Amino acid sequence: MRNTIAVLALSLLTFTACKKNEKAGTGIEKTENKQSDEFVVDSVKVSDSTRITDSLKVTYTSKLLVFPSIKDKKLLDSIYFHDDRIKDYSKAGLQAYLENAKKNYFTSVKKDNEDWLSDITYSQTWYSSSKMNLKSNTNGYMHIEYLSSAYIGGAHDEYGFSERVFDLKNNKKLELKDITSMPKNKIEALLMKNINTIKSGTTDQNGEVKNSEMLLVDKIPASDNFYFDDKNLYFHYSPYEIAAFAAGDIVIPISWDELNGSLNAEFKERMKIK
Repeated sequence: MRNTIAVLALSLLTFTACKKNEKAGTGIEKTENKQSDEFVVDSVKVSDSTRITDSLKVTYTSKLLVFPSIKDKKLLDSIYFHDDRIKDYSKAGLQAYLENAKKNYFTSVKKDNEDWLSDITYSQTWYSSSKMNLKSNTNGYMHIEYLSSAYIGGAHDEYGFSERVFDLKNNKKLELKDITSMPKNKIEALLMKNINTIKSGTTDQNGEVKNSEMLLVDKIPASDNFYFDDKNLYFHYSPYEIAAFAAGDIVIPISWDELNGSLNAEFKERMKIK
């Protein structure tokens, strides 16, 4: 079967998305921002479906956030993964991008699978779905979660997360080194120690199955897929990234106390960490 993880990654980076939706159409949503009168958040959305064969239907849904109050091009480039197909970051420009991405997606599904589409003998619905969610905007740090999911045949859907934090004060994507100077090997030791702190919710006949029991790696990497709040730094791992699919996505916290002595002075001050 095709490499669903590769398709999922492509979906995330290009924001091409779909969901199981019998009703086709497009729309633009508006999101009210309660953090600041000056910080405005809007969104654009495309939703549609097409029938590839009598047995195969494909649906597409994608949602992008729009930030009319952000003017720095380098920051906007980073927010949208430096996708050179996006020529205009206005609402109209991003809507046009999604419409074009939708057409390209439908075309690619038909073209890339034309050699065996006739072999599908029972009714199926494939989909690809992605969206941007504004999780927080605190102390000049904007946290966006990018969620992508897809199904192109096989035993189950695939999904993945990308967590990104943007420093609106310095107009850049926040890196781990902007938060802590702790060596990665020490952070990775903390991740392994805290692997079961936030549980996946997967259970067996004897009760809860620990995340550590489903690990596929000997060392949990300190990745760029992180975010934070006033208590912890969190690392988010998608299915198959460090553990079996049954574990679901895993979030591992590291408290500010555990990072004490290594926190960047500016970050610590802005986050009011004592």
